Amino acid sequence: MPRTVWSGAISFGLVTVPIHVVSATENHAIRFHQFHLQDMSRVRVRKICELEDREVTQDEIGKAYEISKDTLIAVSDEELREIPLPTAKAIEIAAFVPASSIDPIQVGDGYYLQADGPVAAKPYTLLRMALERSAKVAIAKYAWGGRERLGMLRVRDEAIVLHAMRWPDEIRSPAELAPKAVDVSDHEIEGALALMEQMARDDLEGAEFEDHYTDALAEVIKAKREGRAPPQAPAAESPSGEVVDLMAALEASVKKAQASRRQGGDADVHELPKKKTASKNTAKKTVAKKTTATAKETAKKTAARKHSA
Repeated sequence: MPRTVWSGAISFGLVTVPIHVVSATENHAIRFHQFHLQDMSRVRVRKICELEDREVTQDEIGKAYEISKDTLIAVSDEELREIPLPTAKAIEIAAFVPASSIDPIQVGDGYYLQADGPVAAKPYTLLRMALERSAKVAIAKYAWGGRERLGMLRVRDEAIVLHAMRWPDEIRSPAELAPKAVDVSDHEIEGALALMEQMARDDLEGAEFEDHYTDALAEVIKAKREGRAPPQAPAAESPSGEVVDLMAALEASVKKAQASRRQGGDADVHELPKKKTASKNTAKKTVAKKTTATAKETAKKTAARKHSA
């Protein structure tokens, strides 16, 4: 079980749920050390006091806020713990909102909230079941690391998850990044939707969602350890510089997705929608119908004249 990141309580109106916070994710990436290229010795980062010109230990290091170049205001860890905020000791729920109203760009790291002992089991379960039945998420405030934060509580399996969130004013507007207005036809949109349908999945299971970079990096390290040449990546195709035909690219993408699904044994294959234009054959048939109708009308008139004579 991962170590406890923070201990406190969830404040839900007048209900208090003592909890422990543990990380919900793991990092499996391969990490590197820095070394001196000349003699392969380790390069380490050391903390040096500028006045005494010596290395200091972690016990000798504190926090301070810089007012000016020569003036620092020291703030101790105890002062941060005793900061006069109701959220310093509790995750205080402020509202319940639909999950769809939360912009994913605001959502950050996830943490599991673990009930702290048998006393917390019932209120913890009560909050979890209420969140499940309401189909909503809880928005809360809490204070970690010397600052107040915004968080989102949701349910995953039998546990309550806390997601760190950014404050709304921390999200930059993308207005200046939007491209200039362009014309996109309905046929092109239908082609993009057909490609999306081909690439649709019900879950994130499969080789497409595995970390192949870490596996490839492990192969490189293994080869160098055994004295072999590391595997080489295939040469990437250089861009042709030609203007891309959007519909041609969509059609090629759909065919590629269809081939991939057939190889995977999935028979759910959709064709790209055909462009709705009048064909030459239709025009010919229309002209032929008009010609036939005219001939029939002429024949009737001729027969009527003969009968009168």
